[in-house]
Amino acid sequence: MSVGKKIYGLYNDDAILIEGAKVVVAKGIKVSDTYSPFPIHGIERIIGIKWTRIAICAFMYGITGLALAILGMYYMMIVDWPMYIGGKPNNYFLQNMPSFVPIMFEFTVLCAAHGMALTYFLRNWTLPGVSAKNPHPRTTDDHFAMEIDPSENTSMSVEEIQNLLKETGTVEVFEK
Repeated sequence: MSVGKKIYGLYNDDAILIEGAKVVVAKGIKVSDTYSPFPIHGIERIIGIKWTRIAICAFMYGITGLALAILGMYYMMIVDWPMYIGGKPNNYFLQNMPSFVPIMFEFTVLCAAHGMALTYFLRNWTLPGVSAKNPHPRTTDDHFAMEIDPSENTSMSVEEIQNLLKETGTVEVFEK
């Protein structure tokens, strides 16, 4: 096997993949990643993937959106074009702030959603014109794949790892 090749086990059911991952990890094999058409809850604990910090990004995008909404409303309603709307004087922003809670909430959600979408595209490198990183085309449709890097698992040979994957109920075992 050449340097950089990885071993993949292709499964046709997520429950079989979960049970296969438990067996493989119990044998001391480090699983690099799994590929699936939808999130498999709990697989990250089984294969030992660290928890993501992407929620921190969402919080920061939301706080940025809230700050922009408050600053924008203050500038538009107090500094730039003060108006009396519904008998409410606009010379004091804190008195009118409860009226604008829906605007602040919606802009917070808007900025958080757009920021998270951009973060997702950049983090996973799923930009237009970039080829997919999935090992098998059917992992975006109806199959699941488990990735094992032989260079990280020196306790077993490549053939032993492939045989172990075949025992866990794979549809296909291949190198890429």
